[in-house]
Formats: sequence, structure tokens, C-alpha cells
Amino acid sequence: MATLLLALAVGSTGLYAGFLLIFQTGIMPALARLTDPEFVTAMRRINEYVPRPVFLTVFLGVIAFPAAAFLVPQDGRTDTQKWLVLAGLVCAVLNHAVTVGGNVPLNNALAASQDEPAAVRAAFEKRWNGFHRVRTALIVLAFGLLTAAAVP
Repeated sequence: MATLLLALAVGSTGLYAGFLLIFQTGIMPALARLTDPEFVTAMRRINEYVPRPVFLTVFLGVIAFPAAAFLVPQDGRTDTQKWLVLAGLVCAVLNHAVTVGGNVPLNNALAASQDEPAAVRAAFEKRWNGFHRVRTALIVLAFGLLTAAAVP
């Protein structure tokens, strides 16, 4: 059971890290080339469509599976592997803290704003990208740590 949980931790974290990395390296640079009205509309649509069941399952699995893998005892796991799982879990939790405390409030403000697109974008883009860089780094690190823990 512990091996399966660790595999699920690595898999869900890898999926989420890939998603955030693609946003960092492809989607946001592409959106940066849009006009203010296009950018605001595109981000609003993305924020409406991303939090759906498949995404939310992966998002929650990034915490649940590493936590379960850490808590379920496995006799053959070394102390180093246990600490790697814990470190990966801590990085994933910090990622979620940045997401919930930084990116989500900005997404909500963007959705609710009635201001001109240039003002909306100015209040959103730079701050959102800053939070996104931090959470991407944290989840990529979590993935690396969990992957290292899975290697005997």
C-alpha cells in the first residue's frame, strides 16, 4: 500500500508540476502578447475552466497522496526516503498556500472587476506571475523530492 501511495504522490505531483510549468513557460508568455481586453478575457475564461473535477482531483492529490505515503508505514523505506517524502509534502503544502493565498484572490478580483481592461491587467498580471513563479518552483521541487524518495 505504501508503494502505491508513493507512486500516486509522484504521479499527481508530476501532473500538477507539468501543468504549472507549461503555464509558466508557454501560456503566460503567449498571453503577455495579447492586448489588455484580450488578456483579461482570456484569463477570465481560463480561471472559469481550470477548477473542474479532473484538475481538482490532481490538486487535492498533490497533498493527500504524499501525506498518506508519509503516514502509512513501510518497513523497507529508509529514513532518508521518509524525510524526502515529508520534504515533498511540505513543498506541496507551501505551493497550495501560495495558490490559495495569492493566485486565487487575484483570480477572484479579476473576475469581479468592472474597471477598464488596462487597469485590471495592471493590478493582476505582474503579481499573479510572481506568485505563479513561486508556486511552480515549489511543486517542481516537491516532484523531485518525491521522485527521489521513490528510488530505492
